[in-house]
Amino acid sequence: MISKKFLPLTLGGLGIGITEFVMMGLLPDISKDLAVTIPQAGYLISAYALGVVIGAPLLVGIAGKYPPKKILFALMLLFTAFNAFSAFAPTFNILFIARLLSGLPHGAFFGVGSVVASKIAEKGKAAQAVSLMFAGLTVANIIGVPLGTFIGHNFSWRFSFAIVVFVGLITLWCLKAWLPALPASENRNLKKELSFFTQQKAWIIIFMISIGTGGLFSWYSYISPLMTTVAGFSENTVTYILMLAGMGMMVGNFFGGYLADKFSPSKSTLSLLIAMVITLIIVHYVTFNPILALVMTFITGAVAFSLAAPIQMLMINAAKGSEMIAASVSQASFNIGNALGAFFGGIPIVYGYDYTSPASVGAAMAFLGALFALWLILKNIALKKYCLNVSKA
Repeated sequence: MISKKFLPLTLGGLGIGITEFVMMGLLPDISKDLAVTIPQAGYLISAYALGVVIGAPLLVGIAGKYPPKKILFALMLLFTAFNAFSAFAPTFNILFIARLLSGLPHGAFFGVGSVVASKIAEKGKAAQAVSLMFAGLTVANIIGVPLGTFIGHNFSWRFSFAIVVFVGLITLWCLKAWLPALPASENRNLKKELSFFTQQKAWIIIFMISIGTGGLFSWYSYISPLMTTVAGFSENTVTYILMLAGMGMMVGNFFGGYLADKFSPSKSTLSLLIAMVITLIIVHYVTFNPILALVMTFITGAVAFSLAAPIQMLMINAAKGSEMIAASVSQASFNIGNALGAFFGGIPIVYGYDYTSPASVGAAMAFLGALFALWLILKNIALKKYCLNVSKA
């Protein structure tokens, strides 16, 4: 049972998850209604991701001097308004702009929300608290996205965005009623906060997220043709397969939070990236078997999404004094991973390889991410040894 104080963050994650992922299922409906091709409609996915990358550091940088509760309320208000704008967009170009604007509050909400969750959590359970916020994304994949896709197919894609607006309005009420009020950062210095990104460790984490999590999206972007053309499932079952992946993500999300609290975010991240490498290699070789394909869909979703909380805590712990802006940048990095995974995963398909090949590309990306995680751990060990030697001297 989710505590009332965390529920606003979970609901915010639910709304954000629906609007981000439902677009994949609505492309045919939008292309038909607005008289564009499906590839052109696909630019709406890129527009949202671009909005996340732009808005994450920008909005936190602007609003960081205010109390976190006010920041989150303002971000959710923008999110709700821009999704309402999407629902009423009369042309493709206006919808493109609406999707870009809808993405702006995404990374900032998760960035600020992660810091808030870690501060109001019980001692030793910060990562598990962060996982409660990301649980909204997993619920979106299990319930929200299939429901939004069904409504879009059978009624209108505009009603799918109306669902997001409804969730946004409920989130606004819950934020005001139940989220604890934390004080604003005293003597905030934006220049000092941004100086975190002059450090090598900041960029190691950013590259680790952007490349390593790209392994998830290389697989997930092509899961529909993988399961239909390789595993032999009908197109009518894809929605249920995506729900199975979403259930795996939900289980993995909470496991990742527990793991990061039990051990450490850096060690958990390295272990889970290595697990993702192994999992995606198995996917490549067993998907021809329908039963094994379903089992690996659940496991891969679980392993991949278990990274969410550890990575977010890793960035927060590394950025003392710059937690909010650093956590928001990690969300922007996730979306870069989304774009990179889909792009690199599609390259072997263009050259005639089958739909198991994106899983192999994903394994390679996860392996590179694991190398960055190992580099960060070794760097921290070297720093501790240096400090120990200096103190002895």
